[in-house]
Amino acid sequence: MRETVGAALFWMHAGRRGKERQLRILLVEDDPEISDMLKTFLMTENFEVTTAFDGESACEKFGEGQYSLVLLDLMIPKRSGMEVMRVIREKSTVPIIIMSAKDTDSDKTLGLGLGADDYITKPFSVTEVLARIKANIRRNTQYAAKENNEKDVLIRGGLLLDVEEHTVTKNGEKIELTAKEFEILRLLLENPKKVYTKEQIYLKVWKDAYFGDENAVNVQISRLRNKLEDDPHDPRIVVTVWGIGYKLGDIQ
Repeated sequence: MRETVGAALFWMHAGRRGKERQLRILLVEDDPEISDMLKTFLMTENFEVTTAFDGESACEKFGEGQYSLVLLDLMIPKRSGMEVMRVIREKSTVPIIIMSAKDTDSDKTLGLGLGADDYITKPFSVTEVLARIKANIRRNTQYAAKENNEKDVLIRGGLLLDVEEHTVTKNGEKIELTAKEFEILRLLLENPKKVYTKEQIYLKVWKDAYFGDENAVNVQISRLRNKLEDDPHDPRIVVTVWGIGYKLGDIQ
């Protein structure tokens, strides 16, 4: 990690963005060296950073402020990172990026399944962290931006997706979706006849290179079905086209 800190000092001076609007990040990390390194670097990139060193203070500080993103270590004292994420997801869809030394598929799947938007494995470079932060904030804050000929409200059967308000209702009942769940549903509603491969979904929703990591897409599709479908085991809204990918079901 000391080599990473050294790299941080170089990039810290190379990447100042003093005139950009400040966005607020909650950084939850119990290692003082990593926390100080990340906070210093992110502040030079014009982020306002609030730090927490254990799960209890993380929950308290999240409840006291408004944040654009949460950077969350899993292995923290008092309350685990997973518990903190559950608390946050009960009240907010703010982007959450997990930082963890655990690099197994099961750990990543569990974290993403509980509501994380991204997963960074330690040791990491600060430039990677910065890129992930900016990408997740950008995706979460540009839903109301109108593109050419973009419809503000998408309606299909009993589903209504309001692009500007970033809300989804089913038969008049509000459905709480995370940023990526919302974008996947929006993609399918905007192109109801198109079948998307997992790679296409990843490229359009994550806006990042696809390296064959199917878990990220699979987890988001599963969570979306659990929230939308009358029977998630027999989906009618987000349907599988075997051997290809996913499409919007024939809902009226």
